[in-house]
Amino acid sequence: MRTRADIDCWLTDMDGVLVRESHPIPGAAELLAQWRDEGTPFLVLTNNPIFTPRDLSARLRRSGLDVPEERIWTSALATADFLQSQLPGGSAFVIGEAGLTTALHDAGYIMTESHPDYVVVGETRHYSFEAITHAIRFIDAGARFIITNPDATGPTPYGVVPATGSFAALITKATGKEPYVVGKPNPMMFRSALNRIGAHSENTGMIGDRMDTDIVAGIEAGLHTVLVRTGISDDAEVARYPFRPDEVLDSVADLVRSEPIESDLPEGL
Repeated sequence: MRTRADIDCWLTDMDGVLVRESHPIPGAAELLAQWRDEGTPFLVLTNNPIFTPRDLSARLRRSGLDVPEERIWTSALATADFLQSQLPGGSAFVIGEAGLTTALHDAGYIMTESHPDYVVVGETRHYSFEAITHAIRFIDAGARFIITNPDATGPTPYGVVPATGSFAALITKATGKEPYVVGKPNPMMFRSALNRIGAHSENTGMIGDRMDTDIVAGIEAGLHTVLVRTGISDDAEVARYPFRPDEVLDSVADLVRSEPIESDLPEGL
């Protein structure tokens, strides 16, 4: 049976695992340094498609975490990678921010408002009725519908705001077409991340704080899964699901230890 000792490469979620509200989670800097010192291949994953890896690297640096941009894999990058594999050199009508448009441009895609091959919807601070109307009409005319991530809401200091999943639901209601979701919990995002670092599922672990995205996608991708309690999941949350992570830890600080430790799944889970 595979254990943590068999893991040579790591994927990790960002929010709730490495940082929380722009503050580093204890142990995160040490774990990143340990991976760098040991030459361990790793990627930091996020479903947030708003920012480019360079932007996110700078934000993490301000939080005290050193993560080079080439070690960051976003749902925008995964979406661009998916579209490039499906239809190289295609075109897309995009609702999103620089993280998404830059990724698609770098993948060779043309952004257009005339007969696009795809409608791609991601996170944005400024959804417009006009853009959503265009998206609906393009999909009705035959464009394929893609979204970067399924999150229905996003957090702000003032409370939740509607996110990609909510606006996708509006478009689905108007068109009758369900989107293809590239980001978590689609294990495709993990597979594209594995390809990015030349890793294999048999020797790769995934660290996350959400059962419904990080852990289920990690299981479906065949990874060793580690749930940390520093995000939204606790033991009661774990118990709600019919699947289980390989390990449940208090935080990533537990992974800095040199010797493997046993999972502390609550009895009966």
